[in-house]
Amino acid sequence: RLRGMRTPTAMIVGLVLCPCGLLLTLTGTLAPSWRKVSLVPNQPVDLVWEQGIWDICRERQSTHDRLCGQADELGYFEEVPVRVAQGLMPSSLVITLLGLVVAALGVRCWQEEPRHLLAGVAGLVLLLSGLLSLVPASWYTHELWALPALPGSTLVVGYSLVLSYLGSCLEILGGLALSLSFHRYCEEH
Repeated sequence: RLRGMRTPTAMIVGLVLCPCGLLLTLTGTLAPSWRKVSLVPNQPVDLVWEQGIWDICRERQSTHDRLCGQADELGYFEEVPVRVAQGLMPSSLVITLLGLVVAALGVRCWQEEPRHLLAGVAGLVLLLSGLLSLVPASWYTHELWALPALPGSTLVVGYSLVLSYLGSCLEILGGLALSLSFHRYCEEH
C-alpha cells in the first residue's frame, strides 16, 4: 500500500535553487571578468581589460582579438579583496557540493519519508556556502574603484561578479528553503 507522501515544496525549491547557484558561482569563479577596465590612457580606444580573480585578459572590441594571461603590472592580484576571493570562492564551491550530497541523502527519492534532520543540516551547509561566496563578491564590489588601475581609465562591474552575486543569493535562498525541514523534524520529535 502506497502512502503517497510527497516531497515537501521547500525541499524541491532548495534542490532546484542550489545547483543553479553552484553553476553561477562556478562560472563567476573561473571566468576572468570581475571588472572591466576601458578607455585606458595611451591605449587604443577599443581596448578593454577584463580582470578576474585568477587571470587578466585584454580584448580589442573592433577585432575581438582576445589575449589572456596578461602581466599584472599594477599589483592587482596582491590586493586583499582579490586574495580573499581566491580563497573563499573555491571553498564555497566545495562546501556547496558537500551540502548538495547531504541534501540528496536527506530528501527522500528512494525512501518513503524524507529525512528532515539531514535536509535541514544540508540547508545550513548550503546557506553557509552562499554566504562564503557573497562575502568576497560584496567586498570586491565595494573596493572595485579602489583596486589598482591606470588613472583616467573607466571601471565597470564585469559579468563574472554579477554571476557570483546571483549564485550566492540562489544558494542562500535554497539553503533557507531546505532549513525549513528542521520545523518538520521538531514537529515529529
